[in-house]
Order: sequence, then C-alpha cells, then structure tokens
Amino acid sequence: MKNIRAPRLYSGDRIGVVAPASNIKKELLEPGIKLLQQMGYEAVYDAGIFDQELYFAGSLERRLAELNAMIERTDIKAVLCARGGYGSNYLLEKIDFKKFARHPKIFMGYSDITSLLTAITDRTGLITFHGPMVTKDFAILEGVDFASWHNCLGGIGAWNVSTEDAEVLKPGRAQGRLYGGCLSMLAASLDTPFAIETADTILFIEDVSTKPYQIDRMLMQLRLAGKLDRVKGFVFGEMQLCTQPDGQNYTLPQVIMRVLEKYDVPVIYGVKSGHVSGRNITLPIGAQATLVAEGGQASLRVMEAATVP
Repeated sequence: MKNIRAPRLYSGDRIGVVAPASNIKKELLEPGIKLLQQMGYEAVYDAGIFDQELYFAGSLERRLAELNAMIERTDIKAVLCARGGYGSNYLLEKIDFKKFARHPKIFMGYSDITSLLTAITDRTGLITFHGPMVTKDFAILEGVDFASWHNCLGGIGAWNVSTEDAEVLKPGRAQGRLYGGCLSMLAASLDTPFAIETADTILFIEDVSTKPYQIDRMLMQLRLAGKLDRVKGFVFGEMQLCTQPDGQNYTLPQVIMRVLEKYDVPVIYGVKSGHVSGRNITLPIGAQATLVAEGGQASLRVMEAATVP
C-alpha cells in the first residue's frame, strides 16, 4: 500500500487532544497542555474528555465521537492521545478508516494506542507516530525528545534516531518499514481482523512492567503465528521494569534472543520510545528506515519524510 503523509506541523498550529482509552486526570492534562503551548502550539480538547466509565475515558460512543470530530475538523493539524491504559481496541470495529485517508493528519500515541496506530497504517497507508502523550510525557520534566518530534512532524527527509543507549544483540544490516509498538498490543491483535502486518518491516517492540517469561510468551506467540518470519530487523525499546519482582539470574536480552536467535537479521535493544524513563522518542510508523548493527554499535535511520509541506 502506498504511504499517505499528513501535512507537517507548524508553530501556531492547533493540536487536538483525545482520550480513546483509559480515563485521565485534569491535574495531569493541564501541565501537558501548558508545554504544548510553550512549544508554540494551540492545544484543544473536548469537554467530555474527563468522563469516566469503569476504567475508560467515558463511553465508547463518547470516545469514538471525540476521535471522529478531531479527524474531521479542518482547523486541527495533529491529534495527540492524552494517555493509553486500556480501551482503544473497542474503537476498532467502529472506526471509519477511510476518514484517516480523506483527512490525513498527524496521529500520535503509544502503549494501548498501538492498536490504533498499526490498524490505521495497515488499512490506509497513513504514516502514524509512536511517540509522547499529553498526560504522560508532556506533563513531566524532560519527558519528550524534541529532536525526533521536530524531525518527524517537521517533514525532515532523512535523520538518525538516537541509539546512544542501545545494545547490539545480533549484528547485521536491514531496510524496511518501521513498524510496531507495545508488545502486549501486537500480540493481542493476532487472529483478529486487525492482526499486525509485519512483512518487510523493521519491527519495533517495547513494553513496561512485564515479566521476562511473559515477554518470552508473547514473542513466541508472534513467532508461532508466522509474524516474525519476514521481519527484516528488530528494534527493542527500553523495556522499563520488565524484571521479576524477586530478582533473576538472567537478562531480558538473553530471554529475547532465545526466541529470535533463529532469525538471521539484526537485533538491537534499548531505543527509548514508548514506556521510557525520559525523553520519549517519536518514531514514524510506516516510514522506510535502515538498521545497521555492526562492531557493537547500532544505527537506526529514517530514510524519508514522515509528513509533507
């Protein structure tokens, strides 16, 4: 499918904030909005964003209407998710994906929002963005990696993703579509109409507070489903707090490589996008990228602009 690119983001543009998953707190939304304003943007949100139904940000109907309205509004240039949590999967059966193709605009989030990012990109070709959210990263000190934000949303043609903390688990070179997100959501998509499309990708995988054996189980689930067979390379996130609570005498990279050792492709670990300790990197889902892992050094380069003028 041919890529669709949203118009780039300019200073002064209006950003719509949505909550398609778990309920949010006003005291966390406000500092996130303030930082966006300090960056030169106008941030707006629907009055019902603070609704709560069980653990959701209001009813399915409210969340769907909010997303549809922000996509359709001509004055909104980007749509940022307030947080993840749980609940994005409820929207998948109801979304008119053609709207994202008719009204292409920047759409960003991570964690539970992975379900929306991959489905939108797979069904429309629109490049989406795995990156910081308003009540999470924009609301805390040094929560956002501004370089990747501006490179992605500003339409820079080619640029390097920060891999300064990344570890090479298996050397090699690869080129493919940058794709992926939260491992729990990737695995949950299997055997549904929204199953992830991983062929010819550089697959980005991250998660948080998940035990190593659970990481192993989900990777094996993807492997047994054939979703790893045509992957060109693997990029793992920081995998924050993915340890056994009582300690362990092995590392998570060792667990990962037990599953991935059979694949003759590069594997790196530690790129800070998604659930991270700080400076959340924005990644363009669906854009072409190259991965080089040689001599113990890792390089991940986005090869095309993710937005257009």
